[in-house]
Amino acid sequence: MMGKLDGRVAIVTGGGRGIGRATALRFGAEGAKVVVATRTAAPGQEVVDEIVAGGGEAMLVTLDIGERAAVRALIDQTAAHFGRIDIILHNAAYLTPAKLADMPDDVLDKMFDVGVKAVFWLTHDALPWLKKSPAARILVTSSVAGNQRSLPGRVHYGSVKMAVTGFVRGAGLELAQHGITVNAIEPGLTRSHALTSMATEEQIVAMGAAIPIGRAGYPEEIAAGFLFLASDDAAYMTGRTITMDGGNSLGDAGGLLIERDE
Repeated sequence: MMGKLDGRVAIVTGGGRGIGRATALRFGAEGAKVVVATRTAAPGQEVVDEIVAGGGEAMLVTLDIGERAAVRALIDQTAAHFGRIDIILHNAAYLTPAKLADMPDDVLDKMFDVGVKAVFWLTHDALPWLKKSPAARILVTSSVAGNQRSLPGRVHYGSVKMAVTGFVRGAGLELAQHGITVNAIEPGLTRSHALTSMATEEQIVAMGAAIPIGRAGYPEEIAAGFLFLASDDAAYMTGRTITMDGGNSLGDAGGLLIERDE
């Protein structure tokens, strides 16, 4: 049985945990050859091993995606190993809360290096390969934080995600002539590694109860969205950002005042 991504080569940054992990596994299950790019080797290797155990092909690349030379090396390694690049998902993020009054310059720089500059670098370096692909996709994990709502202590994070929206729209327009589509997903509250490491199960359940759909999302649900965007099903869609937040960005109440039927 053929998968939706058979034979295509996909790079997933931040692929060792959370949404990146779930998407790398989903891409592998659908026939893609997956490059799991991550800062920490152990969780990334687990993803590679799981893809291979399922009969797929995968390769681990450890790097700091916020370093220019590392991105160039990632593209070179991928092309040398697999001979092609079809899909890039930039999912890696830098999540250090800081208020405006005491935000260190290095935190601000790192936030934009990882969240914005890396998207430009990946695109620039992979573009010669993407132009050869019959189904090239550039995908980005954005966030409802910034485009849909703001969070205290995360002005820099929200600004990064708004910049990502600008990239998706502009790159989508510029690269359409080459058959390359550019799209993003804005997840809401999701049971990612970042969330589960900062909040207890009780806190996650309480936050989820305030969302119209009644719970936090799962990384596998966001991965399903990325599979759609990476597949031929989304061939006529570009420059767009899909919100996947259980309805939490709908209405002024943000889901906090939803009356539920008994």
